[in-house]
Amino acid sequence: MPRATNAPASRKRRKRILNRAKGFRGSRSKLFRYAKDAVYKAETWAYRDRKNRKRNFRRLWVQRINAAVRARGLTYSRFVEGLHSAGVELDRKVLADLAVNNAAGFDAVFAQAKAGLENKAQASA
Repeated sequence: MPRATNAPASRKRRKRILNRAKGFRGSRSKLFRYAKDAVYKAETWAYRDRKNRKRNFRRLWVQRINAAVRARGLTYSRFVEGLHSAGVELDRKVLADLAVNNAAGFDAVFAQAKAGLENKAQASA
């Protein structure tokens, strides 16, 4: 009995890997053996960096908020404490956008945070 290699399925599997390796340099996009390793490694990095992108954006937003708040005479941590005590539920992305693009809106939020800090200080005293 002749040996069956399941050629259509094997070819399809290899073709799928080679298609995902398009744009890689040299043999990493042409030869299955090297393309397979390159694609697996690229997928590993892509998974890791999807997490890192979230981390990096949060850091950027915190830096922007901190710069805007310090220009108004407060620190970032005290500002966030004031927001929580005032019951303002804006996330860092929105706050950073306000700080950069809408100074008047950020001033209003800042005033609420400052009032929340003062209320908290009076309640504890």
